[in-house]
Amino acid sequence: MTSFQILDHTADIGIRATGDTLAEAFAHGARGMFSIITDLDTIQRRESRRVTVDAPDVEALLVNWLNELLYLYEVEGILFADFAIENMGEQQLTATCTGERVDHQRHPIKTVVKAATYHALEVTVGRPCHVQFILDV
Repeated sequence: MTSFQILDHTADIGIRATGDTLAEAFAHGARGMFSIITDLDTIQRRESRRVTVDAPDVEALLVNWLNELLYLYEVEGILFADFAIENMGEQQLTATCTGERVDHQRHPIKTVVKAATYHALEVTVGRPCHVQFILDV
């Protein structure tokens, strides 16, 4: 089973990610987002960042999670490929994200992602869990 899929959207790009747990769906969603930015296979696992995100509810947690990762990419220039969510509740998650700094010779940027949005946002808890979101590009 594919862990994420790219969704057609008129002006932006959507992702629907699946996992056995909500944490796994969030991690697959993050991988999907970085796959839009560059080829995941080119990212080596050289650096890790511990990321903690808070939000008032699980939907906002997803948006905050993705936007925090985009912030680290924009400010520190790190492309992430692996996401290990260690603790997760409806209002907070803590993860270790692994990747490396952007090397434009090895990491051609396919799409500039500006932000994760609340448009068409879905979080479904079950077996399996699903998350869906639209990225502003």
